[in-house]
Amino acid sequence: MTKAIKKTKPQKTKNTRSRMKKVTKRPDSLKPVPFRFCAGCGHGILHRLIAEVIDELGMREKTIGFAPVGCAVFAYDYFNFDVIETPHGRPPAVATAIKRLLPDRLVFTYQGDGDLAAIGTAEIIHAAARGENFSVIFLNNATYGMTGGQMAPTTLIGQVTTTTVKGRHETAGHPIRISEMIATLDGAGFICRTSMDTAKGVLATKKAIKKAFQYQLDGKGFNLVEVLSPCPTDWWMSAEESIVWMKEKMIPAFPLGVIKDSLNDK
Repeated sequence: MTKAIKKTKPQKTKNTRSRMKKVTKRPDSLKPVPFRFCAGCGHGILHRLIAEVIDELGMREKTIGFAPVGCAVFAYDYFNFDVIETPHGRPPAVATAIKRLLPDRLVFTYQGDGDLAAIGTAEIIHAAARGENFSVIFLNNATYGMTGGQMAPTTLIGQVTTTTVKGRHETAGHPIRISEMIATLDGAGFICRTSMDTAKGVLATKKAIKKAFQYQLDGKGFNLVEVLSPCPTDWWMSAEESIVWMKEKMIPAFPLGVIKDSLNDK
């Protein structure tokens, strides 16, 4: 009777480890520092996506970003390229000047729903109406994140916030669908909305950002990518619960997809 030979897994050696393929790394457009965002927040993912796209386009040395007044106010601490801080809601105004003076630069504003959809409404509307050739990354988490979770212009009907403790009522206004509103303007070129509730959604968000940036580099005019993002801390939910809430409540209120692509529409 022959003895069964016991099979053993080959041991990894230093040489085999050195031959392993590296599939990811920190983008050059992100500084090697930790984010200060709350657990489960979407800002960190969105920062990385933007950085990856800029690296892929080879535009790091020619990019100028704009930080908002909000949770992402410290964007200049994270992005490894020029970032300008402006008064609350005014990034589109200053971005207009920068892009007109330096048309070869990749210029984008990074704004939340308080910075863009409240105090900055006039700025974003008129920049889009003029067809300014820069990009806008608009993070929508349906609340004022930095100041503690008050009602925002994008807060849903029935949503509880620190200033709508019984849920937002119609008398406080309906949520503003910024992307649909801006898409009605003749100067707006590419407008779309994505969500970071799934891995597929994250990949779609990166694809949309890359298209928007290329749209600008090709001189095609104003473009905006609205990104639905979780905010577990100010929604008083776990990270898992926030993803479910996005799927069940937020996405039906803010439908995903390309809302306007003026070149392809024609």
